[in-house]
Formats: sequence, structure tokens, C-alpha cells
Amino acid sequence: MDSDGNRDARGTHANPVPRPAVPPDVPAAPPEAPAVPPRPARAPGMPGVPPLPDGSVFLSWLRTPRPEAPPGVWRFGHRPRPEEEPERVPARQLLGGAVIAFLVGWLIWSLLWNGYLGGWWLLPLYAMIPESWAEPHSFGAVVVVYAYYVLIAALIMVGVGRLGRWSEIWRRYGPPAWRRTAPRTERPPAPEEDPAAWPALRAAGAADAAERLAADARSGLMRDVDHARITRAWQGVSNGRHSLATFTRAVLSQGAAACPHPSGARDLPARQARHDLVTGQVRIGTAADDARNPYAYRGTGLALGPDLLGTSLLAVGPAGSGKTGSLVRPLAESLCLQALAGRAAVVVVGAAGAGHGPADAYDVVVRIGNPDSVYDLDLYGGTTDPDEAAAVLAEALVGDLADPHPGGDSRRSTTVLAQLLGPFRAVHGRFPGVPELRQLLDGAPGPLAALRQGLQDTGQESLLRELDARERQMGHPGDVGGVLADRVALLDRPAFAGFFDTSGQSRPFSLKALDHPVRVRIDLPERGHADASRMLARLVLAQFTASVAVREDRSLFACLVLDDASGVVTPEAVRGIQRLRSAGAGVVLTLRTLDDVPRPLRGPLLGATGCRMALSGLTPWDGQDFAEVWGKEWTEARDVTDRQIIAETPAGKAVHVLRRVITGKAPTARAVTVRQVERERWSASELAHAVPPGHAVLSLTTVKGEHAPPLLVDLRG
Repeated sequence: MDSDGNRDARGTHANPVPRPAVPPDVPAAPPEAPAVPPRPARAPGMPGVPPLPDGSVFLSWLRTPRPEAPPGVWRFGHRPRPEEEPERVPARQLLGGAVIAFLVGWLIWSLLWNGYLGGWWLLPLYAMIPESWAEPHSFGAVVVVYAYYVLIAALIMVGVGRLGRWSEIWRRYGPPAWRRTAPRTERPPAPEEDPAAWPALRAAGAADAAERLAADARSGLMRDVDHARITRAWQGVSNGRHSLATFTRAVLSQGAAACPHPSGARDLPARQARHDLVTGQVRIGTAADDARNPYAYRGTGLALGPDLLGTSLLAVGPAGSGKTGSLVRPLAESLCLQALAGRAAVVVVGAAGAGHGPADAYDVVVRIGNPDSVYDLDLYGGTTDPDEAAAVLAEALVGDLADPHPGGDSRRSTTVLAQLLGPFRAVHGRFPGVPELRQLLDGAPGPLAALRQGLQDTGQESLLRELDARERQMGHPGDVGGVLADRVALLDRPAFAGFFDTSGQSRPFSLKALDHPVRVRIDLPERGHADASRMLARLVLAQFTASVAVREDRSLFACLVLDDASGVVTPEAVRGIQRLRSAGAGVVLTLRTLDDVPRPLRGPLLGATGCRMALSGLTPWDGQDFAEVWGKEWTEARDVTDRQIIAETPAGKAVHVLRRVITGKAPTARAVTVRQVERERWSASELAHAVPPGHAVLSLTTVKGEHAPPLLVDLRG
């Protein structure tokens, strides 16, 4: 099974991988793995670490426990911590108290043994000894007496042991602590519990395929991407989308290389971040050991995955705060790896040269404005419906000019575009290119007359009425056709002459391909074309939200990573982001400041995204918006009051004078008042001034509704 056919990104590759028309012949027995693997398994998540040729690194990675954890915790090798911080006595106080308790116990025993406390403690002993043992040096009497002494000594030791916290000393400094620090020798798990033995395949009757995959894993032929990709294909077999026989034939013939990605790639050229494809996480930092973080998170790794990105993420921070290097680049790399595993489709949009990964890491690279670009961008999103194309294009052209409340210019712009796109497609069988659309919106007599003649020749009466309405509206003062023409003129430049072609002379990429695990990078020409870049970013966002909503396979996670969303957030964009969670998709937006978003849309945008990140260097007015959306919590406030003690007797006054001479302070009595108060989780001032460089405050929400409070995260850890 080279591919299931449902996840191939058709028509999106410059050099498509040739495939046989029918499944290859399956040998009777699984082929043996070569003695020397052509490319051994690498250490996943550890760039630069040399792999072992026998696959032991891969097996160790696969068998590492990944326990359930709170949202955002890096689960690879995670050791859960208690929810609340346990009371930890300082070592000096703990050891001193243990010694004092031992001395007290020794003193009590000495007093009892020497009879200084009387003989009352021997009365139970006399009651237990029978008269027949009363003879001197009776063996039974000796045994009972010494056993009684041992019992009394044990009771004293138990009492002073509890008083001196000897059990805590044992746990902190005894053999339990030695076992925690001692190196652990890993033992292979049982076959039915070993993920490297593929127990699910064996239970379903595909033991031969499981043996072949296990042999490839032991010999070093399997990578983490291979494991994730074959697991994804097996899920298709489990839910009935693919046949077990086809899957088994593919595994027996190709082993770890079975069920390949349409590009044929099995890894990225070079990894920069730490990934765990079993859980789908990428590590972005470490939760700081700070009192404002919950104890269960302190010191743990922080990671993001589709379960969190499915609620969308908004990151705000000034230039140089680490948005691209610490967030966008690792996320883009992780989503590309998951696309190779057949789990995700990713579109990364940003300025050219922003460092979103090498071109070899993507299937499609659209360099708008670059004449060397192999691919073009479909201006209409691959749709054939004029109304849908008009709605998406209107959002891109005037989305930032529209009233942030319902009923603005966006609806009128959609109507104007639909009045032109429908007739043009009916006559020419395609949508107009940029120069043609500009002429139609300007009301040029020649193109409109030619369009009218074409409609009359084909008998399109309903579309003629649309065109008549457009011509009548051109003379009205409130017509938005001129505004649309001015916006289209931003794309009608010599730099874009070879782009947005609709005549079939180029290779346009459409976001309709997100039904397949495709990796796309779109480079925007910000230098000299800032307005056009923002318009194209709005176009991609509008096409993304429209395309993912109508996908058939929503188990394939789709994500749009938009680096620098300045001028992109519109009322329709916010409504589209709110619908992504149920569509199995999400967006990642970065902003330098919330001032790039219209004031009425800042609250809805923060409410529409489940994950919010405030990086260091945030302004106080931006911090105020984050503080409001994160809300308040009940905390314990302690008020300490020192009251001077007034002596009334001469002796007391003399003692106070002596204490003042020795300590230099007047004798005082301290009063502590504890009360519950409601305070902001993070105030605007703290977000602006208390977040260290290289850190961020991050709150998380999963697609299932689980929440993580705002956490101070070290993005360099």
C-alpha cells in the first residue's frame, strides 16, 4: 500500500513520486532486512546526537513512558508531581530536631532504667509473669523481662521518631533517595506491552506484518516518522477505511518504508527542536520554578501539539522577543513532521527570508513576487462557485476597511464582486485575472460591453440582470466598486505580473488541497509591498477557514501558521477562527502588539483563541487586555503587624533595655492576619515589567476543554 489515495496532495508537487498503478507483488515470506542499514535511526528530539546502528536508540525512545499529564506538559519521560507543594522542613532544622528527639528518648530511657521515675512502669510486667516463673534466673522470666524492656524501648523510639521526623530523614537521605539517583537498567517489556512489537497488529491477525516492523526497528531501519506514519495507516485499517490485506502486503514488501508520504520523504533535512511523534508534541520551553506557577508545572517541560493548537494560538510580543525562533519555527517543523506521518496538513505564511525552514522541508513553496517560484497562488481558492469566491476575495480586499460590526462594507463588496464574477465565469469558463478584474471594477466600457455581448449570445438572462444592476450602481456615490478597484490595483504591479493567473498558464496552489497531508510555505513580498502582503495574508486566512470547514476527513489536523498577522484580523476572520475547533483545524497568529487589531476586535480575538501567549517586552496597555481575559483568582493574603511591648514593672523595663542594647531594636509582638482576597492572575504591570527576557506567559486550552492557568515559561529551556 504505497498510499491510501485519500491523503495524496495531487497536483501540488514539482516532481511527483511515480507510483505503480496496482499494488506490487507480495513475496511469500517477508524479505530479510539488509545487514547494513542505508540510514540508521536517529535519536528523535535530540539533534546532533549520533545514532546507534542497531536501532537501540529508537527502541529506547519508543519504550520511554509517556504518562498522562496536565495540558501542555512535555509527556516524554515525565514524572508527575503533586498538585500542591509539600511542606519541606529545612535540612538544618530537620537534622537538629532529630538529634534533640533522640536525646530526649535516651534521657527518658535512662530515667526509667535507673529507677528515677519509680517502678510503676514495671507493674504490667509483674502482672504477666506467672508464679511458677518467680524463681530467680528462670529462663521464662528472663525472656519475658527482656522482651518487655525491648517493647518499652521500641515505644519510646517510635514516639521520639515521630516527633523528630525520622521517616522524612530516611526518605530524603536514606536508600529511597539512593535508588532515585542510581542509574536504572532498562528491561524489555513483555511482548503484549512492548510498542516496538506492534501488539495491535498481532491481536488483529497481522502477526507477519508485526514481525517485519519489529525486525526493522531492531535493525535501525525505522525512524520515529515511520512509526507515526504506519500507526496512522493502521488506524485507517481499524476504522474500516482500508483493508487489512492491502496494509499487510505493503508492510511485508516495504517494511518501515510502507505507506509513504506522496513526496516519498521520511524525515526533514535538519531538525532544530525536540519532537515526540508518539504524542504529537514539540517542546518549546520549561515552566519556570516560580511561585506564580502551579507546583505541578514548576520545572517541567512545556510542549504544544494538535490537542492544543486545535483551539488556535495567539502570541503577542515586540520584535526580537522570540516569536519566530522560539514558537513559529518549532511549530512549523513539528507540523511538517506530522504531515510526513499523514496526520496533518500545514500552511506557513510569512515574509520571505524569515527563516521558516528550508524549502526541502515543504512540498509546495509559493514565492509571491519571485519570478523563480514554481507555484502560483489561486486567487479564488480553487472554488467554482462565484458567490463563495466573491465572499473570500471581498474579505481579502476590504476586510481591514470594513466596519468591525456586522453590516459593514464586506457584505456590499461581496455583492459587487458576485455581480461580476458570475457573468465572467459563465462567458469565459474561468474567473478573471487581476488586470481583467480591475477593469471590470473600474467600469471600463470595453470589457463590460464584451461581457454583455457574451451573455446575450449564450442566453444568460439572469446574469444579464446581475450585470445591469452593477452598471446602475456604478454611478451612485456610495458604490464600493472604486474602493475594490483600488485594492485590486495593489496586485496589478509588474512584480506580480506572472502571478494570480487564471488562464491555465501557471501552476496555482489551492487550499482545497488541505484534504491531504501537504506541507506548504507561502512567502509574502513585504519589502515594497506591505499593503499587498497584508491583503494576501487575509486572503490565505479567509481561504483556509472556508476550505477546512468543508473537508470530509477531519481526523487530518489542518493548521495555518501566520507569522505577523498585522492588519489581518477582521470580524469575519474572528468568526472563522471560532469555527475551526469543530473542523479539526487551528491557526497560529503572531502580533507585535494588539494595537495592530481594531479595538472592538481585541476582546473577541482573545476569546476565540484557546491558547494565548504574552512575550517579554509587552506594553502595559497590551498587558491589560491579557489581564482581563485571564481573569482573577482567590489567593491568601497575610498581613503582619509589629506592636511594641510596653513594660510596666522596673524588672521588665530593665529586661527591655537589655534586649534593646543587644539587638538594637525595641521588643515587639508580631500579629499575623490571614484573609482570602481576589487578585488578577497576572496584572498588566507584571506582564509589562516582571517577565524576564526570553520568557513568556502562556495559557492553554485543549480541544476537550481542559485548561492550564497562565504559566511563566522559559523559552530558552
